[in-house]
Amino acid sequence: MTSLTFAQCFDPDGARFGIPTYPWRLAPEGLATRRQLRADGLRPGGQPIVAQLLRPRFRREPLVAYLYRVDLAKSVRPMTSRKWGALALAMLARRTCPQCSTDAGYVIPASLGMCVSCAYPEEQRAA
Repeated sequence: MTSLTFAQCFDPDGARFGIPTYPWRLAPEGLATRRQLRADGLRPGGQPIVAQLLRPRFRREPLVAYLYRVDLAKSVRPMTSRKWGALALAMLARRTCPQCSTDAGYVIPASLGMCVSCAYPEEQRAA
């Protein structure tokens, strides 16, 4: 896809892109992106994409945001105590250093694979 003009992003019939397409910030009432649905406490709930928004950019592919119908959206599932517990254990695993088996207090960097104290022991002794 080449760079588009603002006017080329308006295709409410879907003749050019296959689905109805609107310019950025000009979506019709009753349609929302995933983030907009989430802000209202909703989720798409398995419904198909109804339309898309395009934001043209200079010398690059346009930004695309998919739209869903608000009236078919379902409410977000609430977090249960078991989900909170599983999330806490997963975060603890990301903070635990595999080298020294201590809670680093931060998420271990994937580039190091261990806490900073284990990755650079000579600099820790100098300080």
